[in-house]
Amino acid sequence: MRALLQRVRNASVAVEGEQVAAIGYGILVFLAIAQDDQPVDADYIVEKVVGLRVFSDDAGRFDRSVLDVNGEMLLVSQFTLYADTRRGRRPSFTEAAAPEVAAIQFAQVTERFRAAGLKVVTGRFQERMHVSLVNDGPVTILIDSADRRRPRH
Repeated sequence: MRALLQRVRNASVAVEGEQVAAIGYGILVFLAIAQDDQPVDADYIVEKVVGLRVFSDDAGRFDRSVLDVNGEMLLVSQFTLYADTRRGRRPSFTEAAAPEVAAIQFAQVTERFRAAGLKVVTGRFQERMHVSLVNDGPVTILIDSADRRRPRH
């Protein structure tokens, strides 16, 4: 599972010209589900995103989480985070979960974020979306659940 997190002043999603979700200050998270993702991957992503200190304290250091600043979350499904571009010019998405599997896991992850205390709105799964945002910083961080198995050295 991969999450691309962006700290934002505001963000929104539109489908066919209609705004379907919007947040103010908080985080925009693009989430990709892999074929072999398990509940432990979702746990890792939720824990990391909720606790990640990417908001500044009074001294200007990253020392506050989205919960600490009462921020909001816009969660958007984005299978293209699993693009494999090693061969040719057309990306392959074979590592991404099938849509019917990813839809269920996306809904489960959404509920986990809500259970952690976040106000969460989402885009529409498997729709062509137009995402608008004002990136704050900019701060953009990629979190991959496979990292939990990698040594830190």
